[in-house]
Amino acid sequence: MANTNIAFGLKPINTAGSAPATQGTNAYFIDSAASAIFQGSMVKADNGGEIVICSATGDTEAPVGVFAGCEYVSSVTGKKVFSNYWPGSGANTNFDIIGYVYDNPMQRFIIATDASITDKATAIAAIFENSQFQGGNGGSTTTGISGAQLDVATLSSADPSLPLKIVGILDDPENADFTAAGIPMIVMLNNHALLQADSEAAIA
Repeated sequence: MANTNIAFGLKPINTAGSAPATQGTNAYFIDSAASAIFQGSMVKADNGGEIVICSATGDTEAPVGVFAGCEYVSSVTGKKVFSNYWPGSGANTNFDIIGYVYDNPMQRFIIATDASITDKATAIAAIFENSQFQGGNGGSTTTGISGAQLDVATLSSADPSLPLKIVGILDDPENADFTAAGIPMIVMLNNHALLQADSEAAIA
């Protein structure tokens, strides 16, 4: 039976250690010239102290965290907009464009696999391996949700430059067909910008 999961990017689940839930978000400025940023997408700092979306694979990048949503003043209506995603334009730039980010380096997330991971034994063996994103910077302009998935083909135990560290498998009976895409893997972000000794070195 196929899994019910579809691409949804990174969903916060809890933090490493004993914390039972997500630890909330913090506000960051969004670059008004930034491309669209979808809820569940990984974001990084730019050279101007603002956030932008990471690349499609996220490879070698130092993320600030995962985008939760934003607020800005519409250039059309003059009213404040609260949205799942930053559309890439449409803001009155006389006002700040604010993005909310799950930026705790210990945050854990769920992400769906983009392909079969063969069987449960293979999925368990992938725990503590690293992976890239598939479609990491795309998403739906209708829902505002990221289209990112875990790229099964890039699983590696030897490349910590990859953005995702697998730390578990979510127990979900509706998404337990390991022969199909959509297995919910639990991951953390590698190379987190807030853990860099030199934060400037983490900025792309």
